[in-house]
Amino acid sequence: MRLTRYTEYSLRILLYLGLRQDRLCSIAEIAAAYRISESHLTKVVQALGRQGFIDTQRGRGGGLRLARPPEAISLAEVVRLNESGLKNPDCSDCPLVPACKLTGILNQALRAFVQVFEDYTLSDILGPGDRLLALLDDSLARPVVSA
Repeated sequence: MRLTRYTEYSLRILLYLGLRQDRLCSIAEIAAAYRISESHLTKVVQALGRQGFIDTQRGRGGGLRLARPPEAISLAEVVRLNESGLKNPDCSDCPLVPACKLTGILNQALRAFVQVFEDYTLSDILGPGDRLLALLDDSLARPVVSA
């Protein structure tokens, strides 16, 4: 089981905004810090806004910020809302259903996977934040090298 890039980007955006709660942030600066396409992040930002994780302000002087305190943003909620592929297997057409134990094991694994995220909020991954901020600032200072 693995997360989609979309969910990964969602978590990265929330992490960035959590570290920069003192001001509004732009999609361009988040994209530059993580070296990710602005167009990809725009789609993710729009979804995070609809889902109530971030507030967006349009226009001159606009930007993004968290809509809730970091301790009120459950990582499991972010994962569940963005991972349409995290579903129990559909074994209804399988001839082995009456005797197969695989479905139960897969369901248990899925619950365990999501449960790990249940135990954490955005606040937990922000930590003290100083080291993360320094790494982001360093990333923004380095030029992008084209292949």
